[in-house]
Amino acid sequence: QVTLVQSGGGLVQAGASLRLTCVASGRTFTMGWFRQGPGKETEFVGSIRLTDGTTYYADPLKGRFIISRDNAKSTIYLQMNNLKFEDTARYFCTGSRYCAGYECYQSSSYESWGPGTQVSVSS
Repeated sequence: QVTLVQSGGGLVQAGASLRLTCVASGRTFTMGWFRQGPGKETEFVGSIRLTDGTTYYADPLKGRFIISRDNAKSTIYLQMNNLKFEDTARYFCTGSRYCAGYECYQSSSYESWGPGTQVSVSS
């Protein structure tokens, strides 16, 4: 199992940008981001395949959220732009040793989870 260390997050105003960082210790194939808002279920944000940088995003977030990687640092980033109140949630970094396609949308595909970091957007 891979250990994931997250940083970033905080309280911002609507329209602002924020970047989350996740550093992995150990080998993983795909890394992703999930979030859980107050009173909501955990939902897929996006994922990135570390070998070639292929990304997948939840449809409502396409264009505003961008995932990138730095393999030399075993790090992925979640750049969140034009944040909205409804983006308020706890964001979790995840790691999977095998998911490569649309199965990466499922939380069950990830065996490693970070502790989460809170993002709060004021309207």
